[in-house]
Amino acid sequence: MAGGRLVPEGRVSAGCFALGVSVTLVPGLSGTQSGFITRVLLAIYLAFINVLLLLLYRGLHYQVAVRACFLGFVCGCGLLLSFGGSSWQHFGWYLCSLSFFHYSEYLVTAVINPKSLSLDSFLLNHSMAYTLAAMSSWVEFTIEKLLFPGLKQITWLSFLGLLMVLIGESLRKAAMLTAGSNFNHIVQNEKAESHRLVTNGVYSWSRHPSYVGWFYWSIGTQVILCNPICIVGYTLASWHFFCERIEEEEITLIQFFGKDYEQYKKRIPTRLPFIKGAKIDP
Repeated sequence: MAGGRLVPEGRVSAGCFALGVSVTLVPGLSGTQSGFITRVLLAIYLAFINVLLLLLYRGLHYQVAVRACFLGFVCGCGLLLSFGGSSWQHFGWYLCSLSFFHYSEYLVTAVINPKSLSLDSFLLNHSMAYTLAAMSSWVEFTIEKLLFPGLKQITWLSFLGLLMVLIGESLRKAAMLTAGSNFNHIVQNEKAESHRLVTNGVYSWSRHPSYVGWFYWSIGTQVILCNPICIVGYTLASWHFFCERIEEEEITLIQFFGKDYEQYKKRIPTRLPFIKGAKIDP
């Protein structure tokens, strides 16, 4: 926040995300019209909002607006699928979960640490591995839905996945808000004067609550989709990523805070299965 107000980029993103979500208000989209008519309506709406964004914004604000509006549009389409009574309901839950996660990463960063805010804060270009993982989940869902449609209609399992997503998302955002300006999407190699060791709130339960939240959120997205292959794949890939990330980060934190972090590390676990973090020399 700047002077108690959301920075301009944050305000632009909020308005444009809402604009994207407003696709749910387009007449006819929530009805029983044919797929062709639905596609035409979506294409007309996309063209309209793109022209609107071009008229309203320039430079960085346009780049923010495009990304936020796209995520809002995806979330809106997810809501339409979720409440449209189709067999794609659970995929709608997934779209809402995915789009809201990426948008909220940007918005919360704009609130807690605007100095670190950038287009990368959307995490849309997190890594090639992340992109491939997302695409693989879409491919698995589509193929299995065609070959084994009953597998994608296990509502209790998808609901369990939705709970995992909601809990994981809430934990991650609670960690970001608790850490405040100490939170950064990039591991810091140099200690700033403003850096302090955060041990209160959710950090009194886990040393890395944002990673715990993201870990279970990512697996939950695949449980929503009832993707057996990707549930296993996401679990292993996420575990490996956070195992390496936490060790790297904790080496830096020990350098920053010395004995204070070592004592904190001894008291509070990571809460990620079988991940102990950096070793401390006796």
